[in-house]
Amino acid sequence: MKRRDVIKGLSLLPLIGSYNGGPVNLQDEKTAKADVSASQSADLFDELGVTRYINAGGTITVISGSLMMPEVMEAINSTSHDFANMHELQDKAGAKIAEMLGCGGAMVTSGAAGGILLGTAACITGSDPELISALPDVPGPKREVIIQKGHRNRFDQIVRTCGARLVEVEGAAEMEAAINEHTVMAFYKNNAPSPEYHTTITHEEFVAVAKKHGIPTFIDAAADVPPVDNLFKFQKIGFDLITFSGGKMIRGPQSAGLLFGRKDLIEAAKLNHSPYESPIGRPMKVNKEEIFGMYAALKSYLARDHEKEWQSWLDRIETIREQLETIPTVKGATSVAPGPANAYPRLQLQWDQNRVGITPEEVSEKLKTGTPAILAGGRGDTLNVGVVLLRPDQVAIVAQRVKEILTEALRA
Repeated sequence: MKRRDVIKGLSLLPLIGSYNGGPVNLQDEKTAKADVSASQSADLFDELGVTRYINAGGTITVISGSLMMPEVMEAINSTSHDFANMHELQDKAGAKIAEMLGCGGAMVTSGAAGGILLGTAACITGSDPELISALPDVPGPKREVIIQKGHRNRFDQIVRTCGARLVEVEGAAEMEAAINEHTVMAFYKNNAPSPEYHTTITHEEFVAVAKKHGIPTFIDAAADVPPVDNLFKFQKIGFDLITFSGGKMIRGPQSAGLLFGRKDLIEAAKLNHSPYESPIGRPMKVNKEEIFGMYAALKSYLARDHEKEWQSWLDRIETIREQLETIPTVKGATSVAPGPANAYPRLQLQWDQNRVGITPEEVSEKLKTGTPAILAGGRGDTLNVGVVLLRPDQVAIVAQRVKEILTEALRA
């Protein structure tokens, strides 16, 4: 049956109910609420045999990102009982998000990865329905996307999913020389410093060269809060499109993200997305609860007392450090990643392994396989203990488990 026939058939449902002996009997509200309450009390971790982890690591997708704030869960639960037109919801939520971020347009995407795909698609197709339906095989020569050689990474496959060819450049002069009639976008991967990541063009230079030639610029800033100012920084520099993860430190749904910037490009991104039935972004739909939840998460994040939150993280580090430094040779220090990604404080622990006979990697493994299971990073001579995603009651648990493991390894 075709979709339009199903929709037409909906009007017959009241008649069908009457024909069977009267109106369809739905559960009354009291019974429905009782069913929901019962399902919430079920321990699905135990039912499925899934391990619970205490996250003393970071906002890593493979360990389910971060935990949603209570107001996000409230938004999800409170909007799950009614239907909405998804075009209207995306438009109105996007307008409010754009207002909060001070930009032309915004939308909720399926994470920053979904934002990359939709932003790239928008730059290729604009509002042209033929190009939208043709992606990733648009007619004519392949569209080209400029990227710095040192910015190539596993996520740029998402750009290539749209059928674009990545053109590597080093330096502003080489970037300018690479732009031609097939260039549709310039992509900047904002990332934490690493041996593989190397920038030869500053944000400002990158934008200036692209604007000179009328090429849209797009920055992937998925994990770049805190600080909160980064939500505004890149649009002030002049980037046309910006994407952030919703499920990291903004503490929204793990499967949601933000794409915002130039209004015409956001509108083009929507045309490449669900609820339209056939565009390239259809498989990356976000449901209404995720849109409401992402909207609530951003409101909460912008309203938060960030200085107070930062101090609470430092207090947690101090609590754990004081307990562990009672063990001979163990020393703790606060470390903040240089950013731009994951720039929040964590505890770094070191010890004399001649006295405490265990390596940080071994401590990490014992934490992971113990009860409760705790995820922390052991590398080289350092154990990294993340605190920003711990529940308040878990701070003491982490301190106690690390202390037990190190004490057991203590040599006389």
